[in-house]
Amino acid sequence: MPDRSFLDWPFFEPRHREWAEKLDAWCAQNLPADHHDVDAACRSLVDLLGRDGWLKPTAVDAANPAPLDVRMLCITRETLARHDGLADFAFAMQGLGTGAISLFGTDGQKRWLEKTRAGKAISAFALSEPRSGSDVANMDMTATKDGDSYVLDGEKTWISNGGIADLYVVFARTGEAPGAKGISAFLVPADAKGLEVAERLEVIAPHPLARLSFEGVRVPASAMIGRPGEGFKIAMSVLDVFRSTVGAAALGFARRAFDESVKRAGERKLFGAPLAELQMVQGHLAEMALDIDAAALLIYRAAWTKDSGAARVTREAAMAKLFATDKAQEVIDKAVQLHGGDGVRKGHIVESLYREIRALRIYEGASDVQKVVIARQVLADVQKT
Repeated sequence: MPDRSFLDWPFFEPRHREWAEKLDAWCAQNLPADHHDVDAACRSLVDLLGRDGWLKPTAVDAANPAPLDVRMLCITRETLARHDGLADFAFAMQGLGTGAISLFGTDGQKRWLEKTRAGKAISAFALSEPRSGSDVANMDMTATKDGDSYVLDGEKTWISNGGIADLYVVFARTGEAPGAKGISAFLVPADAKGLEVAERLEVIAPHPLARLSFEGVRVPASAMIGRPGEGFKIAMSVLDVFRSTVGAAALGFARRAFDESVKRAGERKLFGAPLAELQMVQGHLAEMALDIDAAALLIYRAAWTKDSGAARVTREAAMAKLFATDKAQEVIDKAVQLHGGDGVRKGHIVESLYREIRALRIYEGASDVQKVVIARQVLADVQKT
């Protein structure tokens, strides 16, 4: 029985607890999905999650505007990840892909959110480029003003939902100023002329990923999200909301690995006694439990702080993402060790968790980048005093 005592922490309200309980029951009935055809599985998961109302937290409701509930996003990702990594991916990308529209979009742009929240359209966040991954301000892609339009040229890579998305939020250099101050954001439909899937990318935990090519992609000026030159600020604001949720997904993976390890320790015998009686095994389980609770505290502190009205939670979100993803890797590695040969057998849940967790320490800001972010925030605070 998974530990759910964290739901009694003061970070949460009754609606969060009720949502978590209902979603967990839904997951037990509907997950895991068939991963044989990843594209088809993601389309099906988005449709299913949307049909049953689980995508509602991913974007604002244009008919009833309210801020995004980061605690709800985190609880949902943690719960889905514990049951099925691909389901977590399908949910998360709906939120990340439309985050800029939720936070900065016009009423016309927000009409897309009706579709994404219902699972009728798939969204994607197109930020990374071949030459500039974590160094967003160094992007090469351009958007050139031409009358009442902008013409986009360049490439994006490692784009989640690339190839299956219906809309992309794309960041490009519009040149108002050097570096970060000369980037803008655009809403680009997937069927825009000149937008092509240049390459599908395969990774150790299969997800729909692609390199996208933009050759003379013309969009109306009304496709710009926010004002010219605000793209970097928009991208960072979106990551400020969703970075904590990456930690939540890692937490879900870690909880599943821990549950499987406790079960294994109780059932597996070694030298005539259960594994659980070996002090070294007990030590591993204690470390796993400690890391999971510490990660959860950091994640839900960041989410609660944002939901309480903080304009930015850059430091808190970076800490949560860094600690939770790194410690989940350690927890899952211990789970593999405790499972022995079964831990590396293809198709075993612990083996799949081992593949799933690694990317979370890279995307939305690699672990080393999070350390830089945290250090800069600490130093900035010192300089203010």
